[in-house]
Amino acid sequence: MTALPRFDAVLFDCDGVLVDSERITNGVLRDMLEEEGWRLTLAETLAIFLGKAVRDERGRIEAETGKPFREEWLKAFHVRRNEALRLRLQAIPHAPEAVARIHAQFGGRIACASGADLGKVRLQLEKTGMMHAFEGRIFSGHDQPRSKPHPDVYLAAARALGVDPRRCAVVEDTATGATAGLAAGGTVFGFCPPEAGHDTPAQLRAVGVQHFFQDMADLPGLLT
Repeated sequence: MTALPRFDAVLFDCDGVLVDSERITNGVLRDMLEEEGWRLTLAETLAIFLGKAVRDERGRIEAETGKPFREEWLKAFHVRRNEALRLRLQAIPHAPEAVARIHAQFGGRIACASGADLGKVRLQLEKTGMMHAFEGRIFSGHDQPRSKPHPDVYLAAARALGVDPRRCAVVEDTATGATAGLAAGGTVFGFCPPEAGHDTPAQLRAVGVQHFFQDMADLPGLLT
């Protein structure tokens, strides 16, 4: 007999789950913040901004730089970030294969629900060859009333798939995103590889995550 899924749909975060983007994006952010007068290491930048929209930290940026948060600066960051991603971005190891298997297992009932802007998400999925699995089912927190850690983007994804969010598996690697998935009612699977750019199991456990894994190759088996 073929095992039946425990869930009706699977909702993936993007950065740090499907694509290895966090060190690239935060490296560009670190450089641009230093140009504004706020000096940080990459590790410090990751600790502050991992899993969050830059815009949501505007108060901290203004306080540390002593300058007003400017839309022109944010647009310039997006341009430099996207250039770096086009040059250097790679998929998380085994993510494309895992996505293909889960897409087949769940009859296409998967979605990408990211806190990043939609243009970035699409660029990354196209660059890593995973767009075909998610086309038409990509959601950005920027397009919702509230972004992560609020549940809005996960609720929107579940609604579009026509499934109860409580019957969804959510794949996340940050406490901010996991908080959003849990608030939506989903069961969060915390992706916790040892490399930098992901929150630790302890950080995820602290917000309520109970399921953990370190290799995307293991995910299809965990969901059935």
